[in-house]
Amino acid sequence: MAFDTPNSYRNLVIYEVYVRNHGPNGSFADVEADLPRLRDMGVDVVWFMPIHPIGQLNKKGSLGCPYSIADYRAVNPEYGTKADFAHLIEAAHALGLKVMIDVVYNHTAHDSVLVGDHPNWYHQDASGKPVTTVPDWSDVIDLKHPNEELVAYLIETLQQWAEFGVDGFRCDVASLLPLDFWLRARAAVAQVKPGVIWLAESVHAAWVAHRRAAGLSGLSDSELYQAFDLTYDYDIWPIWQAAVVGQAPVIRYLEMLRFQDAIYPHNFVKMRCVENHDQLRIQRLAPSPNQALAWTAFQAFHHGPFLIYGGQEAGATHTPSLFDIDKVEWGDLPLQPFLTTLARLKKHPALTTGKYVLTSAEPAIQAAWQGAHANLFGLFNVMAATGAVAVPLPDGDYADLLSGAAISVRGGQVSLPAAAVILAYAEPLPLQPFHSPLLDFHLPA
Repeated sequence: MAFDTPNSYRNLVIYEVYVRNHGPNGSFADVEADLPRLRDMGVDVVWFMPIHPIGQLNKKGSLGCPYSIADYRAVNPEYGTKADFAHLIEAAHALGLKVMIDVVYNHTAHDSVLVGDHPNWYHQDASGKPVTTVPDWSDVIDLKHPNEELVAYLIETLQQWAEFGVDGFRCDVASLLPLDFWLRARAAVAQVKPGVIWLAESVHAAWVAHRRAAGLSGLSDSELYQAFDLTYDYDIWPIWQAAVVGQAPVIRYLEMLRFQDAIYPHNFVKMRCVENHDQLRIQRLAPSPNQALAWTAFQAFHHGPFLIYGGQEAGATHTPSLFDIDKVEWGDLPLQPFLTTLARLKKHPALTTGKYVLTSAEPAIQAAWQGAHANLFGLFNVMAATGAVAVPLPDGDYADLLSGAAISVRGGQVSLPAAAVILAYAEPLPLQPFHSPLLDFHLPA
């Protein structure tokens, strides 16, 4: 990386909010009232999906998509006023929370305030009409780089939001913009507010290849790490999804995790999650509720910040629509204690200062964090296996940090949990990464 990303970013807990569907009124005030609960869950950063006015021309659904933005410098009146958002930020800061907003600089709404005055800022067809380079995105039109006037406007906008109090930017489809823009934007924001968190929505590897073949911008994750602190896990997301539903062996996904360790900068930070606003809820994707919990626990235990998507603590199976009012059904928050425990474990000394090793893929994922003063071992039954499994822990009785239940290791074996267990142990062990037929293959000399 071209800068020093704080090590603490690897242990952040980020909570994604869609204001429209979060509370009864879909307002900033609703989210502000919920901030103490999020703080108590162990959340560090509250990420707001786009807070700006939504375009109405060629909109999708009854209200339009928040990623079809009409004015980057205003807030959606549906949510409240700019003063309301400022009050929310102040309340978050008072609770020790940081606020991140979505930055959508690849495209705007068809009726953006920029269209009339600056048509040359857009991709255009042969007749001069602004167009999108992604046909499925019919409700937006694409900004076109390089353009110095456009760059100056966008960077000034980022500076304004940083001075307003925003602590981080989640940059939508960051791979589709030029690297030079992001480098300049980051440097300019640092001049008005150092320490802003930069999260890139890096895109699927297949899409990077497609964009490049079409002569369009398509940045790899490695390129993005020159300007960003964090990137998405989409480079290997399809393999993870295939492993979850049983269409790829789990070991293939773990091999790709090891591959990430080898191809990115030594201090790379990947945001880990099991769901977000663009993906199926894990409770719907996974074959069983316990497997959903096992995968959730593994992603939280793995290295990198952990994302909780609003409604995940309710055990939601439905991903809310982006285009209409589609409220989260909160119920009695059955998974909130589980997610709270995972969030708090992100700050365990083993995870903050230790070294991480993946030791086994089958019949369940095994991983450990080992540090100078603390060690944690995780067993994640993502394949719903039964029986006992060999583990590297000394025989003895342990307490599961997820449930508090007593766990016995006898003869080097432990009964497989329904979902997952995380155990603390005294002394570091001589652990080695699991053997990978793909990564560790060598022909005989």
